[in-house]
Amino acid sequence: QVQLVESGGGLVQAGGSLRLSCVASVRTFSSYTMGWFRQAPGKEREFVAAAKWTVGTRYYSDSVKGRFTISRDNAKNTVSLQMNSLKPEDTAVYYCAAAPRTYGSSSYYYLVSSYDYWGQGTQVTVSS
Repeated sequence: QVQLVESGGGLVQAGGSLRLSCVASVRTFSSYTMGWFRQAPGKEREFVAAAKWTVGTRYYSDSVKGRFTISRDNAKNTVSLQMNSLKPEDTAVYYCAAAPRTYGSSSYYYLVSSYDYWGQGTQVTVSS
C-alpha cells in the first residue's frame, strides 16, 4: 500500500511563496508518475502539476504555469511544489497523487482518474 504524506501548507499573503512537499512510502518511487492537484471549496479537484520519472518531463496547468515548479528527488522519495507569486485564487487544499505508470498521451496526466494513490491534503490559504 502506497502512502503519501504532504507538508508545507499554510497562510501567505498574495505575492508570497510556499513550498509543498510529499513523501511517498514506496520502494520503486522513481517509476511512479507524481502529481499535485487542488480543490477549492465547492469546486472539483483540479490538476496543478505532474512529473514523470523521466528527468525534465513536467506538466502544468495554464493557471500556474510560470509561477509553480514541480520537482522530485527520487533518492528521498519526495516530490515538491514550489509556489511563487501566489494569488488568492490559489487558495485550496492541495493533494499529492501517485500513479505506478506513465502514459503515452500527455492528456492523461491532467486527469484525477489517472492517479491511484492520494495524500490527505494540505491547506494553502492566500490572503489578498
